[in-house]
Amino acid sequence: MSEIIDALNQLEKEKGISKEKIMEKIEASLLSACEKDFGKDAVIEVSMDRETGEIALFQKKTVVEDVENEDNEISLVQAKAMNDEAAVGDELKFEIKTMEFGRIAAQKARSIIVQAIKEGERDAIYEHFVCKEKDIITGVVQRYVGNNISVSLDDRTDAILNENEQVKGEYYKRGDRIKLYVVEVKKNQKGGFKIVVSRTHKDLVRKLFEREVAEVADGTVEIKSISREPGSRSKIAVWSNDPNVDPVGACVGLNGTRVNTIVDDLKGEKIDIINWDEDPAVFIENALSPSKVVSVDVDIDEKSAKVVVPDYQLSLAIGKEGQNARLAARLTGYKIDIKSESQAGLSKYDDDDEIEFRLDDEYDEYDDEENYDEDGYEEEAYEDDNYEEDSYEDDNNEDDGDDKDEE
Repeated sequence: MSEIIDALNQLEKEKGISKEKIMEKIEASLLSACEKDFGKDAVIEVSMDRETGEIALFQKKTVVEDVENEDNEISLVQAKAMNDEAAVGDELKFEIKTMEFGRIAAQKARSIIVQAIKEGERDAIYEHFVCKEKDIITGVVQRYVGNNISVSLDDRTDAILNENEQVKGEYYKRGDRIKLYVVEVKKNQKGGFKIVVSRTHKDLVRKLFEREVAEVADGTVEIKSISREPGSRSKIAVWSNDPNVDPVGACVGLNGTRVNTIVDDLKGEKIDIINWDEDPAVFIENALSPSKVVSVDVDIDEKSAKVVVPDYQLSLAIGKEGQNARLAARLTGYKIDIKSESQAGLSKYDDDDEIEFRLDDEYDEYDDEENYDEDGYEEEAYEDDNYEEDSYEDDNNEDDGDDKDEE
């Protein structure tokens, strides 16, 4: 029987199936086989030696004067024939040989064992991936299933990256390696399980920093909050528990090596790293980076803030289509109203047409971007009318030279 133990040890090593669980299933399958051949009322005792694999099967019967149920009772006369000391009420054990099983009972036992191995393998895979919940895994793209992507996580497990969890603009070919955030691993009613993965979850950014930045992994630098628009830009607020460690510098790395690695994993998504501060006004000012801020008036009870920026920085503070301000609002948890100095009445130049940008759930587009590039930085607005073109032509110059020589 040592072959059984060897086989179970190999299953446990190669597929991670618990040997103890398989042994329990083998005992259950033998009980089921006995029930088929000896009756439902039969009292069967099964034990499998965990070291040698030896199986012991016994049927228990109670000694009675008159037998009413032959499945679990034996007459006193029969009991005396087997054991002279037998008395009414005693419980006798009768050993059962496996060869006594019928063909149907043996097939049923075999099917139970096979099913037990499949369930054990499935449970082992589930336990492996449930430990990776809220973490990052790397998979290989297999194919597109409609608008969804089938990703192989290992040689036995696939996951589906749903369309709503994909970043717009990202496209993958078969064989591409892809990093995914495991949102949830949940079992279904049929005994299987489903792995929910995402490329858009904001914690994907957090876990990438934990993997790439040692100070984040060991807790020296904390990521206090994250706001993200997948595929476009993310903002993260960081704080250092060690005054000798610059949290932003640690996350950026030497010559930007650390953050650039993460940007590559996110297929070029831009990342703004700012200092977190317990003072909401300072935190909001930092969150609106790279724009300069003149003043921040915070209403803690209403979780709102009024921000004044220089006139020439208004578009930069708002960002393209309001993105910078929108991310800042999500990062800080405050509703933010942004005004220029002219609009706030702090400038010597008055603007009769005041524009208020309320950064609640909806954000207005700021279209006055004629003098700003796509990142919101001011460009010099040179016009052709400001400069006079030379009216001299090369041919005229050459002719003048010839005339002078002739003279």
